[in-house]
Amino acid sequence: MKRHLLRTLLASIIFILLSFVVRTYPDGFINSFGDINLSHEDDKEYPLLKVHFIDVGQGDAILIQSEDSHMLIDAGERHNSDTLISYLRENSVSKLEYVIATHPHSDHIGSLANVIDNFQIGKIIMPDAISTTKTFENLLDTIAKNNLKITKPIIGTEYILGSASFVIIAPNGSNYKNLNDYSVGIKLKHNENSFVFTGDAEKLSENEMLENGINLKADVFKLAHHGSSTSNSDDFLDAVDPMICVVSAKKDNSYGHPHVEIMQAMKDRNIILYRTDEQGTIILESDGKTITANTRPYKISEKDTIRSKP
Repeated sequence: MKRHLLRTLLASIIFILLSFVVRTYPDGFINSFGDINLSHEDDKEYPLLKVHFIDVGQGDAILIQSEDSHMLIDAGERHNSDTLISYLRENSVSKLEYVIATHPHSDHIGSLANVIDNFQIGKIIMPDAISTTKTFENLLDTIAKNNLKITKPIIGTEYILGSASFVIIAPNGSNYKNLNDYSVGIKLKHNENSFVFTGDAEKLSENEMLENGINLKADVFKLAHHGSSTSNSDDFLDAVDPMICVVSAKKDNSYGHPHVEIMQAMKDRNIILYRTDEQGTIILESDGKTITANTRPYKISEKDTIRSKP
């Protein structure tokens, strides 16, 4: 009788502890290694999806791998070409089914010409935006030299990447004053997990995304414009409602990225944050139900939310 009561009491304690974990992390939990797991109920097994936020300093370079298919979003500055190409090869990339050049700023397209020259390329997606820089002209020449064509982003168009898919969510216009607002935005889906990438899209483009009818809700959001306060509006963060955000920036960069207002927003929303400037390359893996990280989350300090005096 006493043994039965002891087992019942122990079971009750375990149930209470599990209930506390579920209430604290309604969509996931942090395991003993510090990985972030966003779990959804689904019995079907999916191949792993890997999203690499490659540390290229003050720029973006994101490798997405699903089964034997690969996609690259942006490629950082030109001086990072060798590092980026080596990283792609080390991760078994020989062909990129998709290359997305979000917009023609050098910190996003600087290494793309060299990438195109070194890998087999499927589809290149670029916005209808023009820059007079040598970097942009060199990219266009390299695309032509390799007999490739440019695909313009059309809102709502869906593409398949292995066991995943992505849909174009931006740009929604064609006559912007700021090149950042031409940024190609996508929502990537892998069964129950989803990711949103918007390049350097600023608040004008974000407002247009909010109005285009596409559901922006996602588990992961790559903070726009390296965590700038000119992007990542409250309304947009509300719509995406991410559990995880990633900042791609250079350590101690001259722009102050990520800005203190955005760091405060991360803290206020209890968003799990990763930073390439502080932690190097970030790799998130999804099995369709759970997202895990290669490192512990970045701990937001008081310094991150207070603007330094000039």
